[in-house]
Amino acid sequence: MTSMEAESVTTILCTSKQTRFNIGTPNYRELDIEGLDISVRSGASTKNKDSTSASSKKAAKGKSRGEGTEILDNATLRLKAGQRYALVGRNGSGKSIPEETRIVILQQTDTEGANTNESLEKSIAYQSATGGRSVIEEVIERATAKHEAQRELEDLSRGVESTDPFDGVRSLRKIRRERLQKDLFLKAKDAKLRSGARGMQARKALIAAEKIVADFDIIYEQTDEEILPETLAKETGEAADMLADLQLSIEPSKMAEVESQAKKLLTGLGFSETTMLKPVSSLSGGWRMRASLASALLQKTDILILDEPTNFLDLLGILWLQRYLTAQGEPTDPPTLILVSHDRDFISLCTDLLILRDKGITYFHGDLPTYESAQAEKKIHLTKVKEAQDRQKDHIQQTIQKNMREGKAKDDQNKIRQAKSRQKKLDDRWGLETSARGGRFKLNRDLVGFHFTRRAEIDIPQDERPINFVLPEPPELRFPGALISLDKASFRYPKDPTKKVVPPMVLQDVTLSVHMGDRVGIIGLNGSGKSTLIKLLVGETKPSSGVLTLHPRLKIGYYSQHAVEKLQDLGVSDPDLTGLALLLKETGAVEQDVGRVRSLLGSLGLPGRLASDVPIRKLVGWTITTTHLDYETVTALREALRDWEGAVVVVSHDRWFMRGVVEGQIDDEESDLSDEEGETPRRRLVYRLRAGQMSELTGGVQQFEASLEKRVAKLIDS
Repeated sequence: MTSMEAESVTTILCTSKQTRFNIGTPNYRELDIEGLDISVRSGASTKNKDSTSASSKKAAKGKSRGEGTEILDNATLRLKAGQRYALVGRNGSGKSIPEETRIVILQQTDTEGANTNESLEKSIAYQSATGGRSVIEEVIERATAKHEAQRELEDLSRGVESTDPFDGVRSLRKIRRERLQKDLFLKAKDAKLRSGARGMQARKALIAAEKIVADFDIIYEQTDEEILPETLAKETGEAADMLADLQLSIEPSKMAEVESQAKKLLTGLGFSETTMLKPVSSLSGGWRMRASLASALLQKTDILILDEPTNFLDLLGILWLQRYLTAQGEPTDPPTLILVSHDRDFISLCTDLLILRDKGITYFHGDLPTYESAQAEKKIHLTKVKEAQDRQKDHIQQTIQKNMREGKAKDDQNKIRQAKSRQKKLDDRWGLETSARGGRFKLNRDLVGFHFTRRAEIDIPQDERPINFVLPEPPELRFPGALISLDKASFRYPKDPTKKVVPPMVLQDVTLSVHMGDRVGIIGLNGSGKSTLIKLLVGETKPSSGVLTLHPRLKIGYYSQHAVEKLQDLGVSDPDLTGLALLLKETGAVEQDVGRVRSLLGSLGLPGRLASDVPIRKLVGWTITTTHLDYETVTALREALRDWEGAVVVVSHDRWFMRGVVEGQIDDEESDLSDEEGETPRRRLVYRLRAGQMSELTGGVQQFEASLEKRVAKLIDS
């Protein structure tokens, strides 16, 4: 045996009860999975395949010992056909599906740190797999498997057109054998997953498929001399029929229709005609994700799963996607949608919520604000009911004790028996009186299983540990003035000496001042110059012309959209660097401040050993990236920034977040643009950047959104 380098891997274990389906008329757009358990475990592995397999088995055995992190425990997943589900829950918080169910999943980009060689190998492998195809070609290929059909067509055409009459039969048998092998693989997988009567039926189907493959292998191995003349004539005709079917599947008119739809999707996602013709391998990660999203939307699917699809879209793309997914409800058989997103405005398109909490899944028909309101009302109601019952119970308990004392003092057995009877009823029939549906509580209907009492405890919903952002107090300025000011600032990148073309202006004549307490929002489409403007404000670059002035006592806290990449680089350069060590280093905290830093990290979702022992390279893309903040963390950040005394400049495509921080909106129904009595009124300004030029939007975020809605309508209707 050769020695292998050990490395740490993460194993996801997923188990469930056998899912039941109507074999005769299954609805592939629905799921009903019970006893769903999902856990995440880390452990040592090697690059040796057999060792990895053994490690996986060891990790599986560890489940019974409670190792790792449990995500779901005995949960139930039920999806109804055609519904749009928003999957929400804090960060860190299917098994048996019919083979015919068509599932398309769009995943987030892989943000786990990787060294340069590994990234290069992945890039080379990707370019090899795509064969240098253009964006439009790749999207069509993923959606239609055109390449596979084209390959079969070419193989069969060569055989049929050959002067040797046996070549057509050979090509036909080769294609049939490949298809039978695929069918056998699916039936073997189906038989492995099923149990009981359905398992027996699946195993019978597998045995039958194995026999068909074995019999066909005998035919496939025949020599030319063994093929009878009548068989040759029969299969030659069948080859011609298959050739016609393949030609029909990729006929120009059908592929032209698919190409037209693909272009509409890519246009809606921001691709120009020129970009569509570029090789996929030349795209950046963000544009490659957009191409993957177009492929997912183009495919005919039963269940569509989109994981953070808006991460790389500007507001125009977000609004287009929101309208497109909503319009999918119009066909007769729309796909069942599962959407993971922390953009509260975007997930308003969903009809239902799947809430991951306390290792289970809670279902709610409606949107997130309605759910939160219902939960708050339910908590208030149940709290009042429990307090009233507790007072009543205390009163009854005191009465029972009084009767027991009097009964014993006077040797009154009737009074003693009466007191014991009331105590038994108090112990056995005290608790929830109303079922979850609002009717009278019934034990055999509402409390399934064996229990020691006839009532359930009144379960008051408990709030999860809140996320808190504690922002430092801004420094005293000592003398007035703007914190940052730009006066007719312009910027263009330096000219490339090897080229004659002068780079275009990125920003032109931008004038902006930011004072203490100001809330400034900057919105615009991708490529409008927002990132360049922020770099000017924080001093990362200097204007080509114009004046930038900074207050001498200004302190800037800057979070860049490229913070993830920087953390990746740190994780690669220092594989053992943890969140705690990084924060201590960045803030210059001393040993006495470790407790305070730990408390801060814990409030942000990095408690205990997760902060001190887990390297940041394993956290990137999960806990510490704002692109992937869960909705509760986004809410906490929104509240902290809205009330902070310092100045805040926000660049975001999240409309809900922008309205809260910049425009002062308190909830989803009304805005509070007035400030507390006695305080200096805040300036709340929303600017739009377009082609490097900045203008104020007096109508705020709503004005910008309304202007884009017209463009979205044209894109959808075109």
